[in-house]
Amino acid sequence: MDMASIIALAVVVLLVFYLINIYNHLVRIKHNVSKAWSNIDVLLKQRHDEIPKLVETCKQYMKFEQETMEKVMQARSQVSEARKRQDVPGLGMAEGALRMGLGQLFALVENYPELKANENFQHLQARISSLENTIADRREFYNESVNINNVGIEQFPDVIVARTIGFAARDLLEFESAEIADANVAELFKST
Repeated sequence: MDMASIIALAVVVLLVFYLINIYNHLVRIKHNVSKAWSNIDVLLKQRHDEIPKLVETCKQYMKFEQETMEKVMQARSQVSEARKRQDVPGLGMAEGALRMGLGQLFALVENYPELKANENFQHLQARISSLENTIADRREFYNESVNINNVGIEQFPDVIVARTIGFAARDLLEFESAEIADANVAELFKST
């Protein structure tokens, strides 16, 4: 073998190893997004299981607030469907509706001192609030993982490998500003 052949072979071997390194990096960031989604999914499922218990506890006291409880259960169902489909934009919208419904429900509880003092209600409210905080933390981690993925598949030369193999951008989990705005408590009390 002459020197030119050896150099050409070395360049090809280095290029192959470089492409393998890019591919492995893209796989790693793709799986980090999946792992982050799984963390959110587990928490959403846990909260999904707690909401009917909360609504059932509230029903015992809040006979005239059926509309609010139905909105919460409807939003819960929408979150569940979006979660199962892994529809991130749909989940963001459904989450906003659920959070708004829970906010209304918790605001209405102020009118029911016996319910507010109920130990089961207090436990469920604390559990759901804790899950909400953890979901917010995991959502931040998920969005950071998605951002790393999306930047990674758009950077040169990674973009060449990403497009060739079919790596795709992922959606951020975002809530619409109207859905994350603080509930107008004065308006909530006018409806009761």
